[in-house]
Amino acid sequence: MLHENEVPVDGALVRELLRAQRPEWSALSLSPAGAGTENTMYRLGDDLLVRLPRTAGAARSLAKERHWLPRLAPLLGRAVPEPVHAGAPGPGYPLPWSVHRWIDGEEAGPGTVRDWAAFGADLAAFVAQLHAIGLMEATRTADLAWYRGGTLGACAGWVERDFGTCRAGGDTGLDLDTLERLWTAALDLPDSRAPHVWLHGDLKPTNLLVRGGRLHAVIDFGALSVGLPDAEHSTVWDLPAAARHAYWDALGLDDATRARARAWAVAVGVSGIAYYRHTFPAFVDECTARLRAILADAAGA
Repeated sequence: MLHENEVPVDGALVRELLRAQRPEWSALSLSPAGAGTENTMYRLGDDLLVRLPRTAGAARSLAKERHWLPRLAPLLGRAVPEPVHAGAPGPGYPLPWSVHRWIDGEEAGPGTVRDWAAFGADLAAFVAQLHAIGLMEATRTADLAWYRGGTLGACAGWVERDFGTCRAGGDTGLDLDTLERLWTAALDLPDSRAPHVWLHGDLKPTNLLVRGGRLHAVIDFGALSVGLPDAEHSTVWDLPAAARHAYWDALGLDDATRARARAWAVAVGVSGIAYYRHTFPAFVDECTARLRAILADAAGA
């Protein structure tokens, strides 16, 4: 359990939900297919994925995905999730849930990506396509107001708190003073004047699927929003340097945008360590690796 208000889920519960709402699927094979900070997933048969939010807050993203993904998908050059069932709350599970088409692919990593520079360029092309899509009258309100599409200054309070939590929790193995200086320096920059765009919001390697060594699909649009593009670029520090530099070059990001993106990467990494240090070690390791890459880049600048 990662959150105090988390709803527990297991295979038996998923079977009960299916029997009640989609009995034609209830006898299909069912196996765990991973779990993130917001959702637990099960593969259903060969062609489906059951996605169950951990909390009521996470569940709010389901309606957003069902509404917007079918509109965005035809305009993107990579596969994205296709919702096929809107699950309703049931006995033992008081939240909405969803079923998507299964997308074959493996998580981006050293064993799956053949050419990291090409991968970075592929990811940049996806981001450029997404950001170029017209907003279709969507605005930065309600569920499309994800904090990572806003300004750094709006998050200064909780970032300062989480730096304090990391320091109080003992040795992180990180130079927190340098990370905080990078964060503070970006706060002094002017806010982006870029127009609002569509944002995926969480383009980390676990949400990037690879086939044949190249980027094949982008998954988990739970953080889909409309806003400033800076934070979209923050997760490139989760990728090797060759991918990172190819991404920057392909998009032509200026120094100020890269500094704000780096600050977002610092903020989310420090927050992840502070919140999940005792509950989700694998995610803390991801955050730590990201922050180490930022420190290495800064030392080499």
